[in-house]
Amino acid sequence: MQLSLILVSPARPENVGAAARAMKTMGFSDLRLVATQAHLSPAARAVAHGANDILDSASLWPTLQAALADVDFSVATTARSRAKFHYYATPAEVTAILSEKQRWTQRAALVFGREDSGLTNEELALVDLLTGVPMAQDYPSLNLGQAVMVYCYQLSSLIQQPAEAGEDADRHQLAALRQRAHRLIERLGVSDDAKLVDWLDQRIGYLQQRDTAMLHRLLHDIGKKLIDKNIA
Repeated sequence: MQLSLILVSPARPENVGAAARAMKTMGFSDLRLVATQAHLSPAARAVAHGANDILDSASLWPTLQAALADVDFSVATTARSRAKFHYYATPAEVTAILSEKQRWTQRAALVFGREDSGLTNEELALVDLLTGVPMAQDYPSLNLGQAVMVYCYQLSSLIQQPAEAGEDADRHQLAALRQRAHRLIERLGVSDDAKLVDWLDQRIGYLQQRDTAMLHRLLHDIGKKLIDKNIA
């Protein structure tokens, strides 16, 4: 499984350089930048300190949605106070989840938001899982470069050891499951229950491959029953 790091509209070139340096140190190489040219600043290159190749090869994207188009599983870092969801995986939990996912997905992405405002609720809704760094004191957040280093260090084990062969699976299984679940919710007339929809969106990200396949089967059977009973 390939792992991309996505920085959404970073304002400070120094943070982009620090992120590139953290990636290089821990063995990551695919940096995606959304709506920014900060990596071109001399300040970014000065802080990158030997990781200029990460900056040079960084791909540019107009929106987070575009940057996630070829990603099978995505994780967004966020401060709890900024998110509308209520489920947060720790960095260690993210490692365990991605370790299982790498057996049946091709590309994952870790998304970092803006230094001052993080990710919008609309952007958070695009990802499969939320994560945050537990902190001892009530402090707003880590510096962007520090946050990237924490996760690169934590996830480095995923690229140091090859994934074990897993069951054959459709790499788009999670996205298809999410779509099927939303269609069923609409058919049942409960799509206005924001708490239910948010819970479902977040919990799907925790599912392992077998759980995903079984839930697909269950939702398929429920949908078929509804059709047989002529429930619109």
